[in-house]
Order: sequence, then structure tokens, then C-alpha cells
Amino acid sequence: MNLKIGSAQIKLLETLCAATGVAGNEGAVRKAVLEALGDAAADHTIDALGNLLVIRKGTRRGRRLRVMVAAHMDEAGLMVTGDDKDGIYKFETVGGLSPAQLVGKHVVVGKDRIAGVIGFKPIHLTTASERTSGVSLDSLRIDTGGAANGKVKIGDRAAFSPNFAVLGSGRTRTLRAKALDDRLGVATLIELVRNPPDNVDLLAGFTTQEEIGVRGAYVAANALDPDLAVVLDCTPAYDLPHWEEDEENTRYNTRLGAGPAIYIADKGTLSDPRLVRHFSETAETAGLPFQFRQAGGGGTDASGIHKSRAGVPSISISVPGRYLHTAASIARVSDWQAALQLVHAALSGMNPSLLSLERA
Repeated sequence: MNLKIGSAQIKLLETLCAATGVAGNEGAVRKAVLEALGDAAADHTIDALGNLLVIRKGTRRGRRLRVMVAAHMDEAGLMVTGDDKDGIYKFETVGGLSPAQLVGKHVVVGKDRIAGVIGFKPIHLTTASERTSGVSLDSLRIDTGGAANGKVKIGDRAAFSPNFAVLGSGRTRTLRAKALDDRLGVATLIELVRNPPDNVDLLAGFTTQEEIGVRGAYVAANALDPDLAVVLDCTPAYDLPHWEEDEENTRYNTRLGAGPAIYIADKGTLSDPRLVRHFSETAETAGLPFQFRQAGGGGTDASGIHKSRAGVPSISISVPGRYLHTAASIARVSDWQAALQLVHAALSGMNPSLLSLERA
């Protein structure tokens, strides 16, 4: 099956990115996922942490692998922690956000999506020490211009305002949006649930609270009890040469336009080598572009899943994206499509003998 990313998939991604899903408050994203899945989510549950678990049993006779495929619904964002009156609010970050990236950004706050802006002194009113010491979180406020009118409460989440756009065309056709990490993974998993391979039992985990410690993934993996797991995410592309001061960029992590990234290792997980071989060989056989994500920091839901129960062989496959955990990140449509096609092809080629091979 040669799955494609077309206008319908891009429109779905826009809907997913527009939803506010700051960690611990993923309900709007979960609702959008259920609406998109329709009858394909007939066998689903929502657990105590808000994970959406959907099971699509394979139809091929004989023993089938139980494969968990996970993508996290949450995004890094803000939580209102204080009311300074007149529509101005203190906040804390939820997940990895830099205060320097927040100044002047448009946000939506609470269930009523009140519009606001993150305020900081204009440059001509700052002191010399303020200009050299950087931006501190306690110097920032969400300013709704008085529009909140009692509708913003302590504990409400705030997310960057929707800013979805499709840029360019052809091979460099690019997506721009907040929360591409990990709505790209969520949109990919929706397509897999809609078009499941018949040789495996697909255990789809739309997980919560990944950005604050992969908490939902632990719970989901224990509930689904898979034979192996594939995690879909969006990983930083550190591929801009001007950041390297004219030296060769040896720390690129991933590159836009080079295909989906297969993880070998990150801060939280050593990918199962059998799965690394299976995915890379599948890509080569199918003629799909791919790259190995440079080992190093960061992590995905795999860091929780692979340690659940008696251990779960796991791997992560990510779409590269620039400027993740900011108000606007970008990714290539071609990388997203190749990721979808690679995961579907790799799942379609799995059988129980895969886990009988030597691990290393």
C-alpha cells in the first residue's frame, strides 16, 4: 500500500496543530483524533491519564505480533499561576521552553481560548544589566488586554496561537506550525489506524504528558502489553550551517529533506538493534529515503515503553523539524510522507520470527 500525504492529510494536521494540548490538558487533541478516526476507533479506551488507546486486530491467520505504535498528543506550553489583575497573568512553563523564545509571542489561554501576548519591557525601557543578563521567566507576563473578563483561572493552560501554513512547492514543500512536535506523529498514527496492516495487531497509543517525562507512555504500554513498540515523533534538525561559524556541521542531529530519522540511541533509549536493521533494510528495499538520527540527547516515549513490564523491544522513527519547542517550527512534507510509508512497510513486513533473531 503506497500511502500519500495529500490535501486531506495536511488539513487534518492543521486541525491537530490548532488544538491546544499542553501536557496534562490534551482533551482537545484527543477529541480531534477521535473525530478523524471515526469507525476505525470502534475498539478504543481512554485511560486515567487521558491516553487514547485504539486496537486494530490483524486479519491474517496464525500468530501475529502485538505492535504498539505511539505518538504523543501533548505539546510544550504554559500554565497560569497568578493573577496580576487587569487581564495580566503570571505563568510557568510546562515542558522545555526557553524564556528568550517567549517574548512577544501570541498565545491562547484556557478553554475559551482567550487571546493574549507574552509581554516584556521594550528594549528602550530596559537597563543595561537587563539587556546583558537575558530574559528571566519571572519578568514575563501573559497580557490579554483586559479581554479575559474573568474567564482565565489559575491552572489554565496557554499555548502558542495557531499559525499553520504550507510554504513552497515540490520537493521543498514545507509545513510551518506550532506543535509539529508531535502532531506530525499523531497525524501519521491516524493514517496507520485508518489503513492497518493485516499481519499484526496494531495497538495505537495516542499518549499524554510526554513533554514532562513520558508519563502517559508508561501507563499505555502496561495496558497494551505489546511484543514490540514503534514510537513516532518529531526530532530537532540542527542543519543550518551559519550556526557553525563556517566550520563543517558535525552536530546536525538530522537534516530536513533527508527522510525520516531512525533512532539508534538517545538519552533515554538504546533502540533494539533488530528493529534498527528491520527498518533500515525495509527503507532500502522500498527505495525510501532515511537517515540515522545522531546519537545524543533528547528522548521519546520509547524511553518509558521499553522499560515497562518485562521489557519491550522499541525503536523511534521521527520526522525532522527545525525550531521545535518554539512558536513556529518547520518540516518537509516529503519527510513526513516517507515516514508514513516506511512505518507502514516495516509493519507489513513483521512476523513473530523477527524477535527470534539475535538481539545484537
